[in-house]
Amino acid sequence: RRRLRRLTMARQVLLFIWFLSLSSALGQVSYSIPEEMAKGSLVGSIAQDLGLDLKRLKSGKARIYTGDSAEYIELNKERGVLLIKERIDREALCGKTTPCALHLQIILDNPMELFRVTVEITDINDNSPIFKRNERRFEISESAVVGSKFMLEKAIDADIGANDLQSYFLQPTDHFNLKLHGQSDGSKKVEMILQKPLDREKQENMSLILTAIDGGEPPKSGTVQIYVTVLDINDNAPVFTKPIYRAIITENSQSGTPLVTVRASDSDKGTNGDVSYLIKTGTLKINIILLDANDNAPVFSQSVYTALVAENASMGSLVVKVSATDADQGTNKEVSYSFSESSDSILDTFNIDLTNGDITVIGPLDFEKSKKYELNVVATDIGGLTDTAKVMVEITDVNDNAPVINVISFSNPLPENSAPETVIAMLNVKDLDSGKNGQVRCLINPSLPFQIRQSSSNFYSLITDQLLDREKMSEYNITITAIDEGSPSFSTNKTLILKLSDVNDNAPVFQRQSYTAYVMENNSPGVSVLSVKAHDKDSGNNARISYFLEDILVNGVSASTFISVNAESGEILAVRSFDYDIRVKAQDGGNPPLSSNVSVKIMIQDQNDNAPQVLYPVQSGASVVAEIVPRSADVGYLVTKVVAVDVDSGQNAWLSYKLQKATDRALFEVGLQNGEIRTVRQVTDKDAVKQRLTVVVEDNGQPSRSATVNVNVAVADSFPEVLSEFTDFTHDKDYNDNLTFYLVLALAVVSFLFIVSIIAILSVKCYRWRRERMFYKSGANLPVIPYYPPLYADVGGTGTLQQVYNYEVCRTTDSRKSDLKYGRPCSESIISLDSSGTQTLTHAQRAKLNNEDSYDQVS
Repeated sequence: RRRLRRLTMARQVLLFIWFLSLSSALGQVSYSIPEEMAKGSLVGSIAQDLGLDLKRLKSGKARIYTGDSAEYIELNKERGVLLIKERIDREALCGKTTPCALHLQIILDNPMELFRVTVEITDINDNSPIFKRNERRFEISESAVVGSKFMLEKAIDADIGANDLQSYFLQPTDHFNLKLHGQSDGSKKVEMILQKPLDREKQENMSLILTAIDGGEPPKSGTVQIYVTVLDINDNAPVFTKPIYRAIITENSQSGTPLVTVRASDSDKGTNGDVSYLIKTGTLKINIILLDANDNAPVFSQSVYTALVAENASMGSLVVKVSATDADQGTNKEVSYSFSESSDSILDTFNIDLTNGDITVIGPLDFEKSKKYELNVVATDIGGLTDTAKVMVEITDVNDNAPVINVISFSNPLPENSAPETVIAMLNVKDLDSGKNGQVRCLINPSLPFQIRQSSSNFYSLITDQLLDREKMSEYNITITAIDEGSPSFSTNKTLILKLSDVNDNAPVFQRQSYTAYVMENNSPGVSVLSVKAHDKDSGNNARISYFLEDILVNGVSASTFISVNAESGEILAVRSFDYDIRVKAQDGGNPPLSSNVSVKIMIQDQNDNAPQVLYPVQSGASVVAEIVPRSADVGYLVTKVVAVDVDSGQNAWLSYKLQKATDRALFEVGLQNGEIRTVRQVTDKDAVKQRLTVVVEDNGQPSRSATVNVNVAVADSFPEVLSEFTDFTHDKDYNDNLTFYLVLALAVVSFLFIVSIIAILSVKCYRWRRERMFYKSGANLPVIPYYPPLYADVGGTGTLQQVYNYEVCRTTDSRKSDLKYGRPCSESIISLDSSGTQTLTHAQRAKLNNEDSYDQVS
């Protein structure tokens, strides 16, 4: 027993070393643990053995995939170890299969990785040998010869190796002993051999105990009670109770008078013990008849029968016919057939005919559950003598299972910028059939930008085949077809719906390549100029567009002082009148953001805000100028031409001339378009020398504006005549009546303003001088208070504009010659901003800026 145990242990060690070397060659991580470990026990440090960081386990959402089997192992990502999740019973998990191992896959995402882990479950001696029945009964004829064999039931031990069943013991051994026969599966066939003739007359019933012992430490055992009943044969002759019987009779004894009573006994049983009495006279005759004794056991024609049965065999199909012969005669040669040591599964699947030995199918066969059956058949004669044979039934596979597709990992949604050959999903494809019936190939639609590759046995990877673009196709229906190689073949479809997540790979695109806007001059602050629109093919925040004004300079001033752009709507708002090109930037909300620019040309549309100005004839109050027309002038004589301009543009500057009033309207006319004053008839002596014409110059605006001019015309042939007639034209009442009054009033106002300005300047100078004296006396320890200029203010709630502007106003006594000059924002002359914040200007810098401002005003 010890030698056998050492050999078994050595075989297990060699097998385990081979298993570990094979695992290393395949790039797997292998562990070995005993069964029945407590929940939470450590299996191994998987992170260390795989060379993975704990952060990688968390970021990759590490998980265990075991397929359809129960999860006995769990992964602790915090510690990077494998722990027992459920109690593992090796016998329930693997039965007699060795080695018994759990095959796990550890899956990581981002990027997708798969690691194989094998956990071998070693056996402990936690099971005793057991017999299916607590007792076994035999009926054996006393005529059985020495050496007769009787098949005993084998014990079953769920453990393996040294912990498996090792030996049997039979007690008592007066008439029987044991003989063990090794079998191909490593088990032992147990036979009880008759070693001493039986004599029913001496011992009719026997009781024996069969004990099975395993090789564990300490060993465990199981027993079965064996009852033997000895069957009688006619091996004993009758024996009279007395060797001589004497009888005395008288001669006159009547017929039928009893003479004597004789008695004989037979130790046999049944008919063998019945005694009959006969009186024989005359010649002695002896007839000897040999009666057959049941001294021969049945013998099978084959010790091992083999049969092939398809798993789809119908009920009642013949598997094999077994046959045994018995050399005895009569009823002693009659043989019955039965299964020995048959499990419930065998009895539910096969049946043997008691008389002819036909083994038929009575239950469903499934190659995937059991590939072969070993049947032990017993032939028994009427005397209880037996012979055994083995029937090896091999089940042939039929393609009756379709492939099964299990998705063990699926990256959904997938970023659209994923590189080619990025793993999208990992699949486990299994077919329970064997051979070609279990060989599977996976296919997908070749028009899709994906491929499916077999990474290892039963594992497939779905990968990208090219760059993807969510804007062209945001979702794919990927149908994976698994087809086996059976005939006919079976197939299974699995559809994965893959969505592409957006990546900020598209910059905003404006609806136009450029924009042109027209703005009326003299617009009010905050008026909408136009709206620009851009669209982005991305989605979500990547398509959320904000609009910005590019900070360009216009005449040395930032463009933000002229216009603003609403960041949400793209509406451009005007602050001042201008006429130039700007650039608007549309930027999305991606990370990093993408942007595009568009050129916007804003053109000022003229507003009829200026009246025509008459350039000729010049209106002056100092002298009177008259145009001379000789009395000999013909019709159409050009007297003069009124010249006027309009600073507006377009139709607002189109001028027309009309004669409003005249001393003699029948003498002159004014050209509508050119302003030429001509005679319309011949001048006569009756026409007055002094002619006064009032011409109206009107533009074409809506509403129109106009200006009037007075033209003095002298109809005379000589200059002295003209002077005598026009002496009263020197002072025009319309223009010079109140001129002296206005000049005096203007002089007074200017003098007053000058005196007030001198007083204000002196006051400011004194105030600054006192402040500086106080500053120097305090040692310049006053805290520096930062100043934050109000750079922007909301105009009408639609944009951001600078708040403060300086304007230089220069006015004269004649309001028509006023001027307005725009200067820099006043905040620029007070403080300057640097990268660290606000900086307070020194007195010298402030004085320099004041001087520059004074210079700008003078210029």
